[in-house]
Amino acid sequence: MKRCLLRSALALCACLLAAPLLSPAAPYKAEYKLSVVPGATSGWGMTAAYFADLVRERSQGRINIKVYPSSQLLAGKQTSEFLMLRNGAIDFALASTINWSPQIKELNLTALPFFLAVQPDRYKAMDAVMAGKSGKMMVDAIEKKGVKIIGWAENGFREMTTSKGPISKPEDMSGLKIRVVGSPIFIETFRALGANPVNMNWSEATTGFQQGVVDGQENPTNGINIPLKIWDYHKYHCDWHYIIDPLLMGVNPTVWKSFSPEDQKLLLKCASETEKYGKALSRLGMDDGSSLSYLKSIDKLPEVTEPYAFMEQQGMVVTRLSPEQIAKFHEATQKVRADWTAKIGPGLVKAAEEDMAAAK
Repeated sequence: MKRCLLRSALALCACLLAAPLLSPAAPYKAEYKLSVVPGATSGWGMTAAYFADLVRERSQGRINIKVYPSSQLLAGKQTSEFLMLRNGAIDFALASTINWSPQIKELNLTALPFFLAVQPDRYKAMDAVMAGKSGKMMVDAIEKKGVKIIGWAENGFREMTTSKGPISKPEDMSGLKIRVVGSPIFIETFRALGANPVNMNWSEATTGFQQGVVDGQENPTNGINIPLKIWDYHKYHCDWHYIIDPLLMGVNPTVWKSFSPEDQKLLLKCASETEKYGKALSRLGMDDGSSLSYLKSIDKLPEVTEPYAFMEQQGMVVTRLSPEQIAKFHEATQKVRADWTAKIGPGLVKAAEEDMAAAK
């Protein structure tokens, strides 16, 4: 009996020695950095803050995300954001597809000029892309390059403002010097319309506006133009919806894996609610009224709820193009779409066309 007990004790000791030592789970960081390119008062910045606040509240302070607006973490180089997030210098980013497109060519899909603008319902078309096969293809392309995506948001359709008169047809763009994003697809689009596109930072652009050497710029209305008080520089606004500026909520993969399964679910839920909020901010006063109703329901109405009327009150002349007028711009940029479809991937563009067609 004693020999049996001794053998059992020795076997137990051997098992304990062979078993790996279990270390306690690593504690969460005191602060997680979330990068945002524009300022805190932009719709984009407000969307990031909404996400951070939701996460902090729902996690009861376990996950503390701090928003760093105005490209504070990027040393002035917006296109470095993806690499910094992938490499762990940044934990989270609410990022534009435009700024990540140099690293992921598929993200140029939504920058195809007038690709969504000619759809019967441009918002329904964008939602179909985000939720459909083409949206998944874009997310897969990002994740293969090393960043985890937990949700979408939206900065809005990019509209045109100028100091040189209203824009209603492609010929009106001829010779205008337009400040644009430095991505090649933007440069090619404006050249196809006869304009002179120039890439410059915002402070240089505003100086150019004041001196009369830069004639216009393109940005989302609710998200950027109204917060920046674009009427201080330009009298004319053209609602042409030439491209949209989707936003992606990205997380460093190592940071993502550090969260418990329960907290990962919490973050995904918060990202989903943030998508609704960000879309509503960008679409407020431009859709069928659903954005207004939603923002009222969560008690998050911004000061400006009627963007067109508000811009006119500031002295701007607002031109809202008809489908027939937009079709002329679509025709004028056909070669740009064809060239970039080959670069982005015909399969992705076809998937987006199928997603949009299914949503009509």
